[in-house]
Amino acid sequence: MIFSCSINSGVLIKRIFDLIFSFIGLLILSPLFFVIPILIKSDSSGPIIFKQARVGLMGKRFLLYKFRTMVKDAEKKGIKLTSSSDSRITKVGRFLRKYKIDEYPQLINILKGEMSFVGPRPEVPEYVELFRGDFDYILQMKPGITDFASIKYRNESNLIKNGHNAENIYINEILTQKIQLYKKYVKERSFSLDLKLIFFTLFYLIKK
Repeated sequence: MIFSCSINSGVLIKRIFDLIFSFIGLLILSPLFFVIPILIKSDSSGPIIFKQARVGLMGKRFLLYKFRTMVKDAEKKGIKLTSSSDSRITKVGRFLRKYKIDEYPQLINILKGEMSFVGPRPEVPEYVELFRGDFDYILQMKPGITDFASIKYRNESNLIKNGHNAENIYINEILTQKIQLYKKYVKERSFSLDLKLIFFTLFYLIKK
């Protein structure tokens, strides 16, 4: 009973933190939400926001939001993975990706309760199905913007090379390692760990 109460209180604290800081973040970044759409539309045609189905808490699907960084209908013109040299990335998109600015709309996902600031990164349904047993354990937590895997693979697009075997490399080499890091976070999760991971994420962003 005591263990259950501590888990519930931890979830509540995490949710309050997410609500407060996602709202503050959206307020602070609100000017960018006016400027960035203009830059995106001036560079290429298509929607401002890119939406993609991801798998969240307890296997529930949701739409993850990002600023669009690729040409219109990019997923129909290649695989879902993106390498740093991908020709589908627009000029503005390269800038947004470099500084992780394309991730800002996920503050809306956090505000809606679909994501958290810290948690395993949400994967697309196809990859979750390939490792269903692992994700049954991982998805007992909300996915997040950052975690151990996000920090280690912060330059993931540089590791993925264009080609027919890019997806195989991601699934068999990168994703399998990320899954172990997802599990590590779920096992060791705590509010103090969340603060550390947020600190290191900001550190690497500022350093870049």
